[in-house]
Amino acid sequence: MVHIFSPLAGSFGRIRRVTVTLVPLLALSLMLGGCATAPPPNDSMNMAQTQLQMARDAGAAVYAPVDLGFAQDKFQQAQAAMADRKYTDAADLAEESRADAELAQAKARLGAARTQIQARLQANAQLRAQGEQAEAALQQAQQQPAVPPSASSSAPPAQPTQDMPAPSSSTLSAPPAEGGFQTVPENGPPPASSSSTQGGQP
Repeated sequence: MVHIFSPLAGSFGRIRRVTVTLVPLLALSLMLGGCATAPPPNDSMNMAQTQLQMARDAGAAVYAPVDLGFAQDKFQQAQAAMADRKYTDAADLAEESRADAELAQAKARLGAARTQIQARLQANAQLRAQGEQAEAALQQAQQQPAVPPSASSSAPPAQPTQDMPAPSSSTLSAPPAEGGFQTVPENGPPPASSSSTQGGQP
């Protein structure tokens, strides 16, 4: 009996075993190579950083602190992924940070607008109250009758009058006993007694 040995039959078995082993290794190397060749997401990082700054400028720290905190945490995680060369993770985290920052910015603008509206409403209420008070005071003044100012109220208070002292009896002269009047000569000096009749002593 003659046995014919075929070298091709043995080689096909070896090729099949090598192929089964190499295919998973090749797929794994392609996956790792694809991750390593992804470019760094610089644009996504820059956009996320810009949106974070805009949210801070809009007052998100006051009006939307939770959303701003989420955006900052995601951006820090994206920076850590960039440092580890995990560019796909960094791109995803940067995109999430940008979205959270946009939400924080929108909430901050809304909160600032509400604050301004509330301040204007309070100012309008104060002006309305002042106007109502002024109108009530005017109506009250119109309803009161006008009182003319009295002379006593407008004139200054009078000083107390002092009685004049009465002249002494020596200064008063009695009328002459000869019938009333004294005759004065036409071309002569007046008699000396005339001065006594005008208040002097005799």
